[in-house]
Amino acid sequence: MALTARAARLLRALREEHGPLMFHQSGGCCDGSSPMCYRAGEFRIGSADVLLGELEPGTPEPVPVWMSRSQYALWRHTHLTIDVVAGRGAGFSLEAPTGQRFIIRSRLLDEGEVSD
Repeated sequence: MALTARAARLLRALREEHGPLMFHQSGGCCDGSSPMCYRAGEFRIGSADVLLGELEPGTPEPVPVWMSRSQYALWRHTHLTIDVVAGRGAGFSLEAPTGQRFIIRSRLLDEGEVSD
């Protein structure tokens, strides 16, 4: 899992405004398949979610990234990078009013990265 410099800058700005953050990547359609950024604890995590890791965007605390277990079953062999593009996504993600939106860029893991 990785984070682009542009995404890290946006996360630092959002952290300054909203406090500690988290991501949840669901398996929905349209913007439901985009990574959603919330205030830490604002999105209820349950047994149907998997912690993918924690990003270090230069904020006082890392930003955990969660994914629905059903989507993880399909994406577990994929390296994910959170990036930012211009445009406004739908939903409740904190970046929506900024004119930017988080997206996932992905590639298949190579043989040395697969841990099954």
